[in-house]
Amino acid sequence: MALTGRTALLAAVCSLPVGIWDAGWTGILAVNVPLALACVCDFALAAPVRRLSLTRSGDTSARLGDPADITLTLTNPSRRTLRAHLRDAWPPSSWRPGTETEASRHRVTVPPGERRRVTTRLRPTRRGDHRADRVTIRSYGPLGLLSRQGAHEVPWTVRVLPPFTSRKHLPSKLARLRELDRRTSVLTRGEGTEFDSLREYVPGDDTRSIDWRATARHSTVAVRTWRPERDRHILLVLDTGRTSAGRVDDAPRLDASMDAALLLAALASRAGDRVDLLAYDRRVRALVQGRTARDVLPSLVNAMATLEPELVETNARGLTATALRTAHRRSLVVLMTTLDAPPVEEGLLPVLPQLTQRHTVLLASVADPHIARMATSRGNAEAVYEAAAAARAQTERHRTGEQLRRHGVTVIDATPDDLAPALADAYLALKAAGRL
Repeated sequence: MALTGRTALLAAVCSLPVGIWDAGWTGILAVNVPLALACVCDFALAAPVRRLSLTRSGDTSARLGDPADITLTLTNPSRRTLRAHLRDAWPPSSWRPGTETEASRHRVTVPPGERRRVTTRLRPTRRGDHRADRVTIRSYGPLGLLSRQGAHEVPWTVRVLPPFTSRKHLPSKLARLRELDRRTSVLTRGEGTEFDSLREYVPGDDTRSIDWRATARHSTVAVRTWRPERDRHILLVLDTGRTSAGRVDDAPRLDASMDAALLLAALASRAGDRVDLLAYDRRVRALVQGRTARDVLPSLVNAMATLEPELVETNARGLTATALRTAHRRSLVVLMTTLDAPPVEEGLLPVLPQLTQRHTVLLASVADPHIARMATSRGNAEAVYEAAAAARAQTERHRTGEQLRRHGVTVIDATPDDLAPALADAYLALKAAGRL
């Protein structure tokens, strides 16, 4: 007997008129015996919970911010009609705050020998794998006085993928790439190391591009045009150590780094380059290699979905060694890490020459926009103090960036909203300069 049944019975007894109590046991029994019989019959007519058959279907993945619909099918093999309240339990991060009660609870009626479906709509607030907990069912009799209650384990997992909000920048970056690659009507001369074609000389062209042999064969001056090289190798390195756990605009720095990495991967794969991913702190957290242009983005998104910052200091020496083993030939190594002075000066700088000797290195770091707002604050002593502290932090980051640039590293320090397009622009600039 469930608590609701005992509560209903107690409430019924307590609500008896005072005159019945004054009539003694005869009056009490005259009322309670029929009520007790009604409760027993109601309990007996409630469909058994343990005999129910439950299966799941629906979405197995969704982007962060998008809903995921999970369908639960209930089959009632008994001879009694199931009248039930159902709770489909999932982790708290599967719902927006305050919506779990409404979204996870259902009322269902299943006639004997039939089945019904109920749909639970998840709205996850965190990346990663969300696994279903138990399904709790409370089966009522026709009168709703008593109920049977039980739980079923119905496994299901929904993988919540990174949202890839920087996708909106992809069309403009692809247009720039097509311009570099001679696919648009804007036939400006591009840089690069792969010969593309010959065309007629126009004033302003670099005279070093004149092809004298072709000019001798024609009546006009011919110049060589170049296009960015293809089939270059790009290694995206995500630092998942403690510095990636810092929250910027209410999201970990790691999330902004992943979003920028996805935009660069989408752009580079369209450019014909090969993209690999390495996530590392003190050990390899994710490794994606050898994917085709069609498969690289889904593979990266799937690998990033379960990544979480680890509260450990990143082993820069181990990261460098793993990156060198992963990138066998000359590559563009994109380090998504911090520009804070202690981790860079004590960890990265001593081992950086090992990378820069063999590869082109680009470092992208997430800047906190709150620091920039603090630097402009004025009005009282506290605001001036905050401005001074922010200016000092900015100066230290700038000094660290200059140290890296002296080692030949291209440095990008941008806010979460600006990091992805800035990284894509840096990639296009390197490609236009023939450094890839």
